[in-house]
Amino acid sequence: MELKQFKITVLPLRDKLLNYARRLTEDPSDAEDAVQEVMLKLWNQRHKLDEYRNVEAVAMTMTHHLCMDMWRSRRPDAIPLEQIQTTATTGTPERLLEEKDACKLMQEIINSLPTLQRMIIRMKDIEEYETEEIAEITGCNAEAIRSNLSRARKKVRDIYLHAIQERKRRNDI
Repeated sequence: MELKQFKITVLPLRDKLLNYARRLTEDPSDAEDAVQEVMLKLWNQRHKLDEYRNVEAVAMTMTHHLCMDMWRSRRPDAIPLEQIQTTATTGTPERLLEEKDACKLMQEIINSLPTLQRMIIRMKDIEEYETEEIAEITGCNAEAIRSNLSRARKKVRDIYLHAIQERKRRNDI
């Protein structure tokens, strides 16, 4: 794609990309930065853009991914479960150790989930985001959020119960 074709095809997408980035980042300067970077990436890949059927879709996807990366870099990837868990201060040392082990196991299980499920379960169950907010951040629709959340919870529950049963079996031996 030459300069003239790039100006005709890609540059008019800038406003649409900027509006989309503003909704994802909620910060006009971050949105501007994201779109600027996407435009630069598109320019650097201009010779390959003819291979795509829909350059607009490529640009929107690049914008989405870049905004998600910006969002992740600003927010901690996970709030440590130790901070969230309210441990009884009057518990016995054995009980406190059991709770700490359970918390660590839960954290490992959540970290083993696929990226989207891990992100959704953290946002919904740990950080207490609403489904609509998660949908806006991830770019998924609300039904996909609910479906992924259900799968993630089921997977966490199954792995946790299996690990507990395995631990009991080892202790019985």
